[in-house]
Amino acid sequence: MAELRRALPLLALAAALGGCMIGPDYSRPKVDVPQAFQYEEQGARELADTEWWKQFGDPVLDGLIDEALAHNKSVQIAAANVEAATALLTQTRSALFPQVGYQGTAGRKQISESNATPLSSFIPNPQTAYETLLGASWEIDFWGRIRRLSESARANALATEEARRGAILSLVASVASSYLQLRSLDYQLEIAQRTLVAYAESVRLFELQFEYGQISQITVEQARSQYETAAAAIPQIERDIVLTENAISILLGRNPGTVARGKALNELALPGVPAGVPSQLLERRPDIAQAEQQLIAANAQIGAARAQYFPAISLTGAFGSASGQLSDLFSGPARAWSYAGAVTGPIFTGGFISGQVAQAEAGQQAALYNYEAVIQSAFADVENALMSRQKISQQVDAEARRVKALGEYARLAQLKFDGGYTDYLTVLNAQQQLFPAEIGYAQNLGQKYNALVNIYKSMGGGWVDRADALAPQPVSDAGLFVAPIPRAETAANSRSPASAP
Repeated sequence: MAELRRALPLLALAAALGGCMIGPDYSRPKVDVPQAFQYEEQGARELADTEWWKQFGDPVLDGLIDEALAHNKSVQIAAANVEAATALLTQTRSALFPQVGYQGTAGRKQISESNATPLSSFIPNPQTAYETLLGASWEIDFWGRIRRLSESARANALATEEARRGAILSLVASVASSYLQLRSLDYQLEIAQRTLVAYAESVRLFELQFEYGQISQITVEQARSQYETAAAAIPQIERDIVLTENAISILLGRNPGTVARGKALNELALPGVPAGVPSQLLERRPDIAQAEQQLIAANAQIGAARAQYFPAISLTGAFGSASGQLSDLFSGPARAWSYAGAVTGPIFTGGFISGQVAQAEAGQQAALYNYEAVIQSAFADVENALMSRQKISQQVDAEARRVKALGEYARLAQLKFDGGYTDYLTVLNAQQQLFPAEIGYAQNLGQKYNALVNIYKSMGGGWVDRADALAPQPVSDAGLFVAPIPRAETAANSRSPASAP
C-alpha cells in the first residue's frame, strides 16, 4: 500500500498527460482561391519583401515613416493590447500546473466560564494557537478543458499580435499616402499661384489699355473674373494642405503642425509593381492571419465547453504544524498534514452546459464566415488596387496630353488676340479650360503614386516585418509567450472531433 501511495502522483501525472482532448482539432478550411489576378501587371517583380517606400527616392518620406513607426499612438496601443493578451494566456495556462500556497495563523481567545457551561480545570483558558501550513491543489486536465482554454487564449494572443502587424501595415501606407497627397496639394498650389500671377499681370495690362481707350471694360472684367477664379482656388488648397499636415502629424505621434517636404511630386521615382499570386495573400496579409487565429480560438472553445460534461478530478494536500506554544510550533508532535482527491461532475444543469456548447459552436461558425469574408475582401482589395493603378496611369497620360494641347491653344489664342485677329473671349475660353486641367493633372498624378501604395498595402508581404522592426515591441516574457505558428504552415492536421476519451 505504501508503494501504491507513492506511485499515485506519477499515475495522476501520466493520466493528465495521456488524457484525450474533447472537441474538434483545428484544420485550415479550404477556400476558393483564384488562379491569378485579372489585372496583374505584366513584368511585375518580387518586391513584396522590400521597403517599398524607399523606392520613391525621397529621404524625407523615409524619415517620416521611421518616426511614425517609433511614435504612432495606435501602434503603441496595439503593442499594449498584445501584452494584455499575453498576460491572459499566462493566466489561463497556469491552471495546468499545481497551485501551491502557504498560510500562517496566530490567535488567542477566551472561553466563557459561566455556571451554565463550566470548563474542566485541564482546559487552559484563555487559549493560544499557532499554525503554519503549506498547501497545494491541482486539477488534473484529463479531458483537456484547460488545454483547450489555453489553446484559445494562445490563438487570441496571436490574433492580437496580427492586429498589431495590421496596424503597422496601415500606418506605413497611411503616412506614404498622406505625404503623396500633401505633395500633390503643394503642386496644385504652385499651379494656382503661378496662374494667379499671370492673370494679375493680364488684369494690370488690360486696365492700362482700358484707360487709354484701346479695349472695352468687358475685356477688363473678363480678365478680372479669371483672376478671381484662381484667387478663390488658393484658400481651398491651402486649407487642404493644413488638414493633411495635421493628419500626418498625428500619424507621427506629434501635435498638429507643419511637415517637412522633400522632392516635388513630379521628381519622385515611380516604384515597381510587386508580383504575387492570390494564394500568397493567405500568408502575407495580417488581417487574414488575425481572422484565422480568431477561428482557432473559437474552435478550441467548443472543446472547452464540451469537457464540462465530464467529471473534474482534483487533488489537494497540506503539510505544516499546529501548536499552542510558539516555541513548540516546529517540533515533531506539532506536525499536521492532509491530502484528498475529489471528483465532481454534472448530473442536471438545466441546459447550462448545452447552452455553452451551442454558443461556442455558433461562435466558431461566425469566426469561419468572418475568415472567409476577410479572404474575399483581400482578393478584392488587390484586384481593385491593380485595376486602379492601370486606369489612373492611362488617365494621367491622357491628361498630360490634354494639358499640353490646352497650353498650346491658350498660347495661339493670345497671339491672335494680340494681333487683333480675335476677341478676348477666345483667350478666356482657352485659359478657363487650361487652369482646371492643370489642377486635375496634379491631383491625378498624386493618385497615380498612391495607387502603388495601395497595391503594396493590399498585397502585404515581408515588408511588414521590416517595418515591424522599427516599431515598439510588446514587453512580454519570451519564456511565457508561445512562439507564433509559422504563416506558411497549416495550423494542424485534420482529425476527427473527439467526443470521448
